[in-house]
Amino acid sequence: MYALFERQIVEYHKTDSVDAEMKNPYGSGMFEAVLWEKSWVDTVQWHLEDLVRPDDVDPVYALQLKRRIDRSNQHRTDLVERIDDHYMMLFKDVALLPDARINTETPAWAVDRLSILALKIYHFAIEAGRGDAEHRAKCQAKLDTLLTQRADLTTAIDQLLEDLAAGRRVMKLYRQMKMYNDPSLNPMLYKK
Repeated sequence: MYALFERQIVEYHKTDSVDAEMKNPYGSGMFEAVLWEKSWVDTVQWHLEDLVRPDDVDPVYALQLKRRIDRSNQHRTDLVERIDDHYMMLFKDVALLPDARINTETPAWAVDRLSILALKIYHFAIEAGRGDAEHRAKCQAKLDTLLTQRADLTTAIDQLLEDLAAGRRVMKLYRQMKMYNDPSLNPMLYKK
């Protein structure tokens, strides 16, 4: 899974454009296609967030970016829920052990963290090779920490999936139920 995220990030950076068309190498309906799209959305959103950060960004443009980031965040959440739907189907017939435990998050939200971690690692690797010696050393230290986090998180995801398959963990779906984009739930939208 992590290698897929790495490939997607490299593919995005061939154009390095938030407006580039996603070229998903996986067929429609494949689980990997959803993972690729999820990583693409995260990568584009990462760069949208960069565009809105400068102090001199035009306020009208910044508002347009904010709206786009909100739509992207909703799309990201929808993709995470599709990933969880996949895992729910995968483990639906598993007999739970009497002492099966509930996890603090679903597998897909752990996958979400792994996708973001892949972006951090990609960008810190660039920073660790740029600038003066002090900057490179600080960034390399952070990159080393991120690499440890990657090893731990990939192990934890593997263990969670193994536990779900063995009935040692309960597969439950928790929907995010975002309110900010919903005109029927956000008071600033429905008061108009």
